[in-house]
Amino acid sequence: MIIQHHIAQDTLYARIPRELNVSNRAAAALEIEALVQAHRPRRVVIELPTADPSPMTLGALGRVHRMCRSLSVPVTATGPGERAAAFPLDLDARPASVEPLEHGARQDH
Repeated sequence: MIIQHHIAQDTLYARIPRELNVSNRAAAALEIEALVQAHRPRRVVIELPTADPSPMTLGALGRVHRMCRSLSVPVTATGPGERAAAFPLDLDARPASVEPLEHGARQDH
């Protein structure tokens, strides 16, 4: 296994012990996805190997996030040795005061 994991109080805790690369990023994501499908946790906490993860590690995290989102399972990512927040952040929430820019163009000219 590429990841380490345990389940406690309806939460799946997955740890990625080292940076992922091209040859193992899909396997890591599949391992986490299989655990979510098998155990149906209420939330998933993923501990990343570094505070500044590689693009391959972030790619695997993105894949897991999309799958969990489709199952309505919140995902929290933490740095090495950090504790997860009591309530996962909603990455898709947008503050009420933010208005989208037209075609991505800056509006301050």
